[in-house]
Amino acid sequence: MTRLSVEMLAADTVEPITSAGHAQLGIAVLAGIAVIVLLITKFKLHAFLALTIGSLALGAAAGAPLDKVITSFTTGLGSTVASVGVLIALGATLGKLLADSGGADQIVDTILARAKGRAMPWAMVLIASVIGLPLFFEVGIVLLIPVVLMVAKRGNYSLMRIGIPALAGLSVMHGLIPPHPGPLVAIDAVKANLGVTLALGVLVAVPTVVIAGPLFSKVAARWVDVPVPDRMIQPRPSEELQRRPGFGPTLATVLLPVVLMLSKALVDIVVDDPAKTVQRVFDVIGSPLIALLAAVLVGIFTLGRPAGFSKQRISQTVEKGLMPIAGILLIVGAGGGFKQTLIDCGVGQMILDISKDWSIPALLLAWLIAVAIRLATGSATVATVSAAGLVAPLAADMSTTHAALLVLAIGAGSLFFSHVNDAGFWLVKEYFGLSVGQTVKTWSVMETIISVVAGGLVLLLSLVI
Repeated sequence: MTRLSVEMLAADTVEPITSAGHAQLGIAVLAGIAVIVLLITKFKLHAFLALTIGSLALGAAAGAPLDKVITSFTTGLGSTVASVGVLIALGATLGKLLADSGGADQIVDTILARAKGRAMPWAMVLIASVIGLPLFFEVGIVLLIPVVLMVAKRGNYSLMRIGIPALAGLSVMHGLIPPHPGPLVAIDAVKANLGVTLALGVLVAVPTVVIAGPLFSKVAARWVDVPVPDRMIQPRPSEELQRRPGFGPTLATVLLPVVLMLSKALVDIVVDDPAKTVQRVFDVIGSPLIALLAAVLVGIFTLGRPAGFSKQRISQTVEKGLMPIAGILLIVGAGGGFKQTLIDCGVGQMILDISKDWSIPALLLAWLIAVAIRLATGSATVATVSAAGLVAPLAADMSTTHAALLVLAIGAGSLFFSHVNDAGFWLVKEYFGLSVGQTVKTWSVMETIISVVAGGLVLLLSLVI
């Protein structure tokens, strides 16, 4: 019996901390989510506090002893931070090195130098997708928006024709591709294979970003024609540097963790070694911890040193990269606590029991749950971690590929129709100088296209693999 099978069997045999029936559990789930939504939207409470209080409300409504609810929440928080927290920290460090050293600007300038005219929107997608691999969405926006505005102004392009592809590339990476926090948490929750999820995620991401980026940008440019807001054109990070790293080493550093993680998945499929020696080696170097750690260490020499960073400057860059992720870590951890409370109260088993009588596919159910939570809370990360906790038991009987597709279905649903309760909505609105209505017609519609196209591709893949 495999380790995964043992874990699933153990999960199945754990007694719920409450004896509530399906009706009471259903009401408890709605109450818990309603509390989270109300606290985030109405009272503007931080998502960490909202998820913590929502978990307690869920347990209380389900009739579970509060001491056991607290234990479930803290256990889930601890295990989630333990499995995902270090990866988020390493990803943030790599992203900061990439930004501060001028490596990101080097990728941007090299690709833009080779793109002209009609190729420019495609170049923006490529830039955003590559840069978006190690960067959080908000950091990616701050880094790329000055480039978008500069290209649109100097080349006399429509702002939407250039901006939408860049936003699409960042958003797709954020929702579907590990090592971003949402996909990592979902992978951990449903016990999916990271390499397979990454490979299938890339397969889904490519057509999704093409449709939502360059193709939709033609429509968006007709719907919303606004001038470039000069006040938002800011100097880029590398403009203060005397030199910056080369394009080749920078690109290799960014892609290193992806290559290592994909190589592990490929070896598991292709190599037939009875002694498992090769698999063990790639299990180590292809684990997300080692892959990201290797990229950070390599980045110190391929990004920091060529930019002229001293040892002290590199240390300061790493420290600055770690500081902003405290809030993200707490939200992800609290989401894991909420997920564990759901499972320990028996909600996952309830969904398993009820969904047996439905004709709705598990992947579609996961997508719909993520959509509902996204619309309510505005947070893609909250939607991902909450939906993953709810549908995790559905993965128990799934194949490796279908468990990976379940993660992608959740990620796709978590991006659906960003609106006024999403911080990303206001970030895009202000940077591009749009009205609320114009932001809905461009950014919100683009997010919906990503969600629907990616969700549709996931369902399609589930029929053929």
